[in-house]
Amino acid sequence: MLSMISRDMTLERLAEASDLLLTPFGLTEADLGKTLGVIAERRVDDADIYFQYTRAEGWSLEEGIVKTGSFSIDQGVGVRAVAGEKTAFAYSDDISRDSLIDAAQTVRAISGAARSGRVKIARRRIAQSRALYGPLDPITTLDSTAKVKLLEKIERLARAKDSRVVQVMAGLANEYDVVLIARLDGALAADVRPLVRLSVTVIAEYNGRREVGSFGGGGRFGLSYFDDALITQYVEAAVQAALTNLESRPAPAGEMTVVLGPGWPGVLLHEAVGHGLEGDFNRKGSSAFSGRIGQRVAAKGVTVLDDGTLPDRRGSLNIDDEGHVTQRNVLIEDGILKGYIQDAMNARLMKVRPTGNGRRESYAHIPMPRMTNTYMLGGDKDPREIVASIKKGLYATNFGGGQVDITSGKFVFSANEAFWVENGRIQYPVKGATIVGSGPESLKRITMIGNDMQLDSGVGTCGKEGQSVPVGVGQPTLRLDGLTVGGTG
Repeated sequence: MLSMISRDMTLERLAEASDLLLTPFGLTEADLGKTLGVIAERRVDDADIYFQYTRAEGWSLEEGIVKTGSFSIDQGVGVRAVAGEKTAFAYSDDISRDSLIDAAQTVRAISGAARSGRVKIARRRIAQSRALYGPLDPITTLDSTAKVKLLEKIERLARAKDSRVVQVMAGLANEYDVVLIARLDGALAADVRPLVRLSVTVIAEYNGRREVGSFGGGGRFGLSYFDDALITQYVEAAVQAALTNLESRPAPAGEMTVVLGPGWPGVLLHEAVGHGLEGDFNRKGSSAFSGRIGQRVAAKGVTVLDDGTLPDRRGSLNIDDEGHVTQRNVLIEDGILKGYIQDAMNARLMKVRPTGNGRRESYAHIPMPRMTNTYMLGGDKDPREIVASIKKGLYATNFGGGQVDITSGKFVFSANEAFWVENGRIQYPVKGATIVGSGPESLKRITMIGNDMQLDSGVGTCGKEGQSVPVGVGQPTLRLDGLTVGGTG
């Protein structure tokens, strides 16, 4: 069920954003209207002003001590005008009337045609938004001493788990992000976005061999989320991954059955399929999924969503970075392609509605269609049955980095944790396995879908055209037949 849209919460966030981004600089909503009015003197299709204030803090532990701590504050404004397929953009860390008017005069030059007659500015309206997380500053939810003790506790727990643990690294990152958006259509929107992440990495050594394991998580809440039980879970997962890798053998290579575990392995879905469903690639015809809405692109039973409305999730937003309310978008339903992920410009050019996926890294970047939380729905198979169905193949439970070619849909992914399976039984862990395939083709090779759909623990960051944004992924256990595995054995 989607979170209800709360007008009271929307007004509260708008007031907080105004207090941080307008009032200290002597600006009012009337100044925003004047700035947009300067742009509207030329024939443009769209325009917006994006204010942002970000306070970030980071702590890291290594060799038993907290070695680094960082704190930063950044603020600024970006002004954008869009005419047809062209975008003009200017940004500044100087928030003032003069900088706004200068930026507006700069970006409106994208259209050479001046409007005739008096320019009429759209009447101000408060944009809809969701209430998926509270407007809190997570940095203040735990004092500095307690943050250091939290990291030191991770060090003690990890070393106590196994004598083969020789090194522990832990990091804590917190962010308080406030945005205010004014659009040419009169919409005024704001969001207050908390974000926290805790990461644990351990190195284990035995008989001269060293291997690494890691785990972590986070989301849009305060630091009280990381209680003793969760910290213990993170540490146990990281230590177990390192110890498993100590026993790994070279991965076999060739075409084989591959079973992907639930949760974070959905990063393969994100890269191999998700990027190919973003509106800009499809409008330009450069995606392997271009022009295929209504066609079968995956096996029956495969349903893929991009959902920015999940409470407290790392990839969720009350509004996107263009001021549109986020949505639960069905991209593929029972194997049939239903739609793409859209920002405002690509939606307008493709004559569809925005899907709440206009995202940008900061006020210094233009928005583009980006994923939020992308995941596949579960099926009806017991995951143990899926693993037991492998005659000879790979069971991959954790992934590292990967690459995808949007045009061809081809991808390459490395498995951080994987096991060789014969006759339905896990034989041993393997190292160096890479999975090679085509996103559209791999979707058709799914033959079993588990009933254990999980979202990742809250660690994902997506890169596109030099911009990084927080995202979520997820999937159930999946069996895919005939994938190519590159190995070292």
